[in-house]
Formats: sequence, C-alpha cells, structure tokens
Amino acid sequence: MSEASPFEMPAREPLRARVPKLFRTTAFKLSLAYLAVFVACAFLALGYVAWNARTVLDDQIVSTIDAEINGLAEQYNSGGLRRLISVVERRSREPGASLYLVTTANGDHVVGNVASVPAAVLASPGQSEVSYGRSDARTDSHQAIVQVFSLPGGFRLLVGRDTEERDRLRAVIGRAFASSLAAVILLGIIGGYLAASRVLARVDAMTRTTRAIMAGDLDDRLAVAGNGDELDRLATNLNQMLERIGELMRGMREVSDNIAHDLKTPLTRLRNRADEALRGAKSADELRAALDAVIDEGDGLIRVFDALLMIARLEAGSSRAIMAPLDLTASARGVGELYEALAEDQGFNVTVEAQDGIVIEANRELVGQALANLLDNALKYGRPIDGRPGIITIAVSRRDNAAHLVVSDNGAGIPVEARGRVLGRFVRLEESRSQPGFGLGLSLVNAVVRLHRGTLVLDDQHPGLRVEMTFPLTQSDVRPQDGATVPGEYSLRADGLSQPA
Repeated sequence: MSEASPFEMPAREPLRARVPKLFRTTAFKLSLAYLAVFVACAFLALGYVAWNARTVLDDQIVSTIDAEINGLAEQYNSGGLRRLISVVERRSREPGASLYLVTTANGDHVVGNVASVPAAVLASPGQSEVSYGRSDARTDSHQAIVQVFSLPGGFRLLVGRDTEERDRLRAVIGRAFASSLAAVILLGIIGGYLAASRVLARVDAMTRTTRAIMAGDLDDRLAVAGNGDELDRLATNLNQMLERIGELMRGMREVSDNIAHDLKTPLTRLRNRADEALRGAKSADELRAALDAVIDEGDGLIRVFDALLMIARLEAGSSRAIMAPLDLTASARGVGELYEALAEDQGFNVTVEAQDGIVIEANRELVGQALANLLDNALKYGRPIDGRPGIITIAVSRRDNAAHLVVSDNGAGIPVEARGRVLGRFVRLEESRSQPGFGLGLSLVNAVVRLHRGTLVLDDQHPGLRVEMTFPLTQSDVRPQDGATVPGEYSLRADGLSQPA
C-alpha cells in the first residue's frame, strides 16, 4: 500500500486538525528556525562576497598600479623623461594586464600599449575607471582602472590595469550564488531536522531525570554527553546545583543532629545551675554567683548560635557583596601582633613571615576572623607534647597566581584520617575535648575560604599542623582597605570563636 501524501485528506483526521499540530511541534519549530538561520547566513555571506568582491579586487588593482607608479617614479627621478619613456616602452611589450601610455600635451601618442582613451581622462589627472582600446586589439573595447599624472613639459603619463579578470571573477561569483544558496537551503533542512531530533531526545531525557528527582530520587543526576555543548554545560551546572543542595540538606541534618547532641549538655547544665540557684541559694551572694554562671553559660550558647548563623550566611554567599581590596600582608601582621602578648603568656612564640604588597579581593573582617580562629586553635592544641616551647608561624606568600596564608605550629597535629572530618560542625577529636570550645572554628574557616573561592588544606608540619588558605589575587592595582591593621579589631574568645569587635 502506498504511503498517503501529506496533501491528501486523511481518512481518520481532517487536514485542518493536523496542520495546527504540525506547527505546534517543537521539532517543526526548531527545524524551521535552523533553516531560517542557515538561509539567512548563506544569503548574507554570499551576498557579502558578491557585492564586495568588486571593492576587494579594485583595491588589489589599485595596489598593483601604485607599485607600478612607484617603480616608474624611481626611473624618472634617476633618468628623467627619456629614461621613463624607455622603461614604459619595454614594459608595454611585456604580456599582462598592465597598461602604460605617455602622450604629449596635445594628446599625441608617444609610447605605450594603450591605443585609445577618452581625451577627458588625459586632461584630468587622478584615478578613474574608463573604456580603452589596446594596441594589440584595436577593435575591442576594454575596461580598466587608470591613474593619470602630469609631467614637466605638458607630457601625460597613464598607468593602469585591465579589469577583465575582475569581471570574469564577478561572473563566476554570481553563478555560484544561486547554486550555493539552493544547496544551503537543502543542507539547512536536513541539518535542522537532525539537530532538532537530537536536541529533543536529550531534552526528553533531562525531563525524565528531573521528574525522577522531583519524585524524591535526589541521588539521580542529569546525563552529560561529554561533548561540551550548551546542554552539557546546563546539565553540569544543574548537577552541581543538585550536589550543592544535597550538601546543604546533609549539612542541615548534621547541624540538627549536632545541636541535639552537642548542645544538650550545656543546655542541661544551664538548667541545672538555674534550678540549683533557685533551690539551694542561701544568700544573695550565692544567688548572684549562680546567676553569673548561668549568664556565662548562656553567653557561650549565644556565641555558638552566632557562629552557626555566620557559617550559614557564608555558605549561602550573602557576604560576597562586601568584598574590597585587602592587603593580606598587613592584615596578617596586624593579627599576629594582636596575638603576640597572649601567646607569650601561654609560652608560645608567634612569628610572621610575609611578602609585602600581596592584595586580594576579600572581606577584611572574615579573613581576619578565620586567621584568628586558626591562631586560637594553635594556642589551644599546638603545644608540643615533649615540653618544648611552642612556635606558631604565620606565613604570607605569592605563588602560582594566588595568595597563600599559612598558619603552622609544632604541636601534635591532626591525624590524616581526621583532617576532612574536623572541618565539619561540632567535630572535636578525643584529645581536644579537655579544651574549651564547640568544634566550630575550622568549620568557620572553611566557610570563609569557600566564600572567597579559595582552598583550605590541612597538612603535616613535622611536627605539628600546617593550615594553608589560598586566595585568588586581585587583577587591578588598587589601594588596600583603610584600617586593615588597626589593633583591637578582633576580640579573643577562650572557646575558639573569635568575633569581630
């Protein structure tokens, strides 16, 4: 049975119902769009070539004429009119499209391969396109681009170039225009159909995946073909977004679990102290002391929640709008000086090794707070186990088009298997539970570094811990923020949460 023609009325569905469906399909619209783009591009490209070929060829002819004129001018300057006539006579006998003519003031032919040219051309020095007759073909009329010069004694010099090659090329381009346009239309129809089919297939696959994700399968991801096209970039970005959403959801669950477990003890202690003060205080002084302890415990909890809120804001990127040029060298020296006295009281020596003039685009308070947290941790956990003096080093350097801020100590360090885990919220190693704190210091440092599109690396100092923060350098030569090294900008907390003053 032969296939029904699309122009015939189908038996089961009228034509007026099928045509609107055809125009509403995405495949038809994409094919039509690709065809229109192909035809428009082909028409513009071929039209540009056709309409501008004359200009390009004319420029080439004029350039050739200018070169001829420069050569004849050198001959004239070295030997005068006689030398010029001799050179023109020799060149006129050579085959080619170059034209030469020397005439008297009355227009009489002296030498050259041009038999006839309008008198008005010789009377008006300059460039023009004219009809002329050649000496070797007097019956034929040709077109040429010529330049006319006046010489001493009334002589005229005509130098030109025949345009026959240009006219033949224009004719070839004109014939190719129609055939090429027809070929492009055909290829556009085929290419548009294939492209539309491929795009629709991938879009359908992405739609199925997103429906599965919306149904609750949060581990599913969009397929990436690997060819780097716009759909691949879209799928990659969406997959990264889904990964980030998954991280945030896991972080929310972890925070909820950590709050339930890690804050239960201080809340219980706070409640017991308040109950003990209410029931057991025998004097106003005992009641006041109990209330002071309750207030201190409440302040500690407030600082914990402040740190959690700050980490959440940093991970959400809400502090990126207040970035400004920051002299990282000066900032590191300022924080080092701020901690120097406290470190000496605890038996530590703080040194700063910094290259000058390292500027980054950053939030001054957040970078200072991250550095202060690292110094707090070094003071609490960086004491050498063999009783030697503690050494804390702050190093700032420029390397690999990035700024590197390193804080190192000579203490016990962190085991390799625990370095990724300590960046989480409320994570404290067993050997550090005797120190005050809630395990939010490194988590806050990690959030600050991620906000600045940097990297955070924990490594061995042999002995001790080496924490390296890497920040992108600024591209413009700008002045750093005012007040980057003013002392007293950071208040020191014994619990490891250094808040901007």
